[in-house]
Amino acid sequence: MLGINGPEFILLLIIGVLVIGPSRLPEYTQKLANLVKEVRRMASGAREQIKEEVGIDIDEVDWKKYDPRQYDPRRIIKDALLDDEKPVSAGAPAAAAAVDVKPKTPVRVIERLAEGEAAPFDTEAT
Repeated sequence: MLGINGPEFILLLIIGVLVIGPSRLPEYTQKLANLVKEVRRMASGAREQIKEEVGIDIDEVDWKKYDPRQYDPRRIIKDALLDDEKPVSAGAPAAAAAVDVKPKTPVRVIERLAEGEAAPFDTEAT
């Protein structure tokens, strides 16, 4: 709380009471109470507005699920890589499951310029 610990806060509170004085203390206490009520009313209004617009109650949200500290990139990558594996069906023979089928790589076609032909030149790129 702004770098103020408990004993310092109590000391500031006592100094504030002495400065305000006993005659104005009830007035300032009432102002503080009204301020707290107004802040609570605003928080409640914001909560109701979120519930109206989003359609969920803030108390029902599992905030731990949205904690960014729980996301470990290594675990996410490992889970993504393991999800791609297809389970072996029970009726398939074990030898068929051990065969590793690699997808065919496309053939790379390299186009070469004819002897003495100038390379294409793009005037807009330079």
